Amino acid sequence: MAYDQAPMTRRFCGTNGMKCRRRPWGLARWSSLLLFLCVSAALRERLHAAEPPLLDGADGRPLAIDQFRPQSQLVVPEHRPRRAKFPVVDVHVHGRYKLPQSPAALDEFVRLMDDQNIAVCVSLDGGLGEQLEEHKKFLWEKYRDRFVIFANVDWQGDGADDDPAAWDCQRPDFGHRMATALADAKQRGAAGLKVFKTFGLGVKNPDGSLAAVDDERWDPIWAACGKLHLPVLIHVADPVAFFEPVDRFNERWEELSRHPDWSFAGEEFPSHAELLAAFRRVVARHPDTVFIGAHMANYPENLAEVGRWLDELPNLHVEISARLAEIGRQPVTAREFFLKYSDRILFGTDGPRDLSRLAPHWRLLETRDEYFPYAEGQYPPQGLWNIYGLDLPDDVLQRIYHQNAARVIPGVAERLKENAANAAK
Repeated sequence: MAYDQAPMTRRFCGTNGMKCRRRPWGLARWSSLLLFLCVSAALRERLHAAEPPLLDGADGRPLAIDQFRPQSQLVVPEHRPRRAKFPVVDVHVHGRYKLPQSPAALDEFVRLMDDQNIAVCVSLDGGLGEQLEEHKKFLWEKYRDRFVIFANVDWQGDGADDDPAAWDCQRPDFGHRMATALADAKQRGAAGLKVFKTFGLGVKNPDGSLAAVDDERWDPIWAACGKLHLPVLIHVADPVAFFEPVDRFNERWEELSRHPDWSFAGEEFPSHAELLAAFRRVVARHPDTVFIGAHMANYPENLAEVGRWLDELPNLHVEISARLAEIGRQPVTAREFFLKYSDRILFGTDGPRDLSRLAPHWRLLETRDEYFPYAEGQYPPQGLWNIYGLDLPDDVLQRIYHQNAARVIPGVAERLKENAANAAK
């Protein structure tokens, strides 16, 4: 059988053995080329995955924001207090969730407390009932004089995460049962109540919507705390930037890019303003209950507004934990605020913290240093800026470091006296 010559050739094609005519660059060659291109693309992707392009800013390369490590060229006086000038009460410590639950870890933390002049810590993770007993045993077996414990509300109970209708807080008697449980917690030695930030951002109604901070169902809890003289250290909302779109205008973009789950932007969440307005309504409804707004009431970005709340709500206090970055970048405004409201501000760290995270606290409050890191030896965990010292006078330091906590939190004054007596021996 004779075959046609080029430019046409005769080939078998299809599945039926029929002969057909194809040009020299036929289907088989196209298939081979396509396979080659696909393999090449896959290899390029692997190479890129194994060796991502450098974005370190060196040699004219682009710079990724998470590689930005500016070294200040300022030459200014530096003062680095080795420890706190006066005994400290840290009112915001997570003795269960952030401290390894071993006697050795606890011993090491108490040694750090001694070294840094931290007399007493408030552990905010006590829980209720047997959980509280377990936490007491861990902290108080050796260090009862160094720790005060706050209880917690269990909103969910045995209900499944994905079935909020089955959560304990949906039962009509929930508020009253929690009030009874808090009375029991006080008998067991609890000195207050800590409310975590899931309140307003995670606690749900039966239909899955977020429960309001000022829902009247919770009123028996706040009223019970007033009657029992249990202060409520409460975390409502988060930094303002966490509620804004995560875009080029967000001053915490870098942080949120590392922790996208920290963002509460979107219609499924209340706004920052709505959450804090509901919080203030709760404080106003319960004038006999002492409230401590965690993290400067989560509005250190606007200290003038926080000052107005303190003026209007005499039962409201604030504590400074995890907000050094915000406080220290506005030293003039912050210093005036701390001087004016020195009897309403408590010291906290959101610890336990290591020495590199503790030292900037003393430097912020005690010195007038300029433009220094708020977290030594670490990439800034919050905003991409440095802070300035407030240079607070001794009487203000003593109120913030321990006197206010001794007045507001049961059990603190007794422990301070005991520690002072032991130190004098």
